[in-house]
Amino acid sequence: MKTSKTIPSRRRFLRTAGASTVLVAISGLVTSRSSSAGGHLPKVDPSEAQASALGYVHESTKEGQWCNNCQLWQGGDKAWGGCAIFPGKEVAAKGWCKSWVVKSG
Repeated sequence: MKTSKTIPSRRRFLRTAGASTVLVAISGLVTSRSSSAGGHLPKVDPSEAQASALGYVHESTKEGQWCNNCQLWQGGDKAWGGCAIFPGKEVAAKGWCKSWVVKSG
């Protein structure tokens, strides 16, 4: 009976240790990826397939329609920032694509 009580504790410890190791490894990858290039993500290339299909440009010609006033913009007041359409890449604040939606609120 004594061994049955120690086995679940040992199993629980090993599961916790394994999960912790995986989380530390993943957080290390995320940190190293975001810290490369000075903490900035790569910029979207307008000639890439997805960007081209959406008509993405670094400088909008649409009056009052820019990435930084789009609902999908994730860059705050920066010149380049994230976009929900292009995960892992940055778009120009003054850029535009066909997915532009006016920012609400």
